[in-house]
Amino acid sequence: MKKHDNQVQKFSSIAELHRALGLPKPLHPLVSLVNYADIKTPEEELPTRLLLDFYKISYKINLQGKIKYGQHYYDFDEGGISFISPNQIIAPAEDEKDYSGYTLLIHPDFFRNYPLAKTIGNYGFFSYSANEALYLSEKEKITISEVFEHIIQELNGRIDDFSQDVIIAHLEVLLNYSNRFYKRQFITRKATNNDLLTDLEDILNRYFNDEEALEKGPPTVAYLADQLNLSARYLSDMLRMLTGQNTQQHIQDKLIEKAKNYLSLDHLTVAEIAYHLGFEHPQSFSKIFKKKTSQTPVEFKQSFYKN
Repeated sequence: MKKHDNQVQKFSSIAELHRALGLPKPLHPLVSLVNYADIKTPEEELPTRLLLDFYKISYKINLQGKIKYGQHYYDFDEGGISFISPNQIIAPAEDEKDYSGYTLLIHPDFFRNYPLAKTIGNYGFFSYSANEALYLSEKEKITISEVFEHIIQELNGRIDDFSQDVIIAHLEVLLNYSNRFYKRQFITRKATNNDLLTDLEDILNRYFNDEEALEKGPPTVAYLADQLNLSARYLSDMLRMLTGQNTQQHIQDKLIEKAKNYLSLDHLTVAEIAYHLGFEHPQSFSKIFKKKTSQTPVEFKQSFYKN
């Protein structure tokens, strides 16, 4: 296989990916745990961009080099975990150097008749980008390694009526530990996250002060995430940990703050204010304002000038 920088190679089955990596046939057609050291295909022949029809959980140990985290770079020599859901394009990070570890591949059909099929969407980190990976402490690394070891033992053992139940149970443990460790990561990187919160406020202030809303409408979650070089889901989860509110709620709070400033100016009508804030229809603006303040814009304006 030749490397094509802009070509996306799709893999519909785990067995197909195994062949591309120079690995033997997987022990189970719907789940596999690959040791990076076993990959036989030379790096220059590996596809640079992949699209998988299955989940990929990569646990990289002793990852060398610097990793971008938001607007900043950090050394993460202990490695970490990244989570990829089906139909996401995967490209190696430019700053990744040598590493060891495992990648767990799970086809959705493996747990289709289990509760996990409905709950896996609740694990927001499957929507994070590569630079928002989970970086583990030494103690956390031991915990995750033990879970991976249990999965390896189960796959290498004799397949019986309980094998699928046991592997899915271990997978759920892995996801729940990852959820816990991500919450820890939001806390331990609080200084960096506070910088991002400050940047978010600056972006929103500029957006409304420069009246970009007149041309583009109210700012969206996707717009803010793009400005901060973060995925939309990661930004919302980070803000919820810091402030108790997601990105959309922060946008609405800023919008209401600007609306109150406009309403304090006697010469602007509610329709004009709605237009300045990017609303095509004043009714939409009034609905959000009342939802957030328990008053209509007119009621707020009248109370402001009552005295």
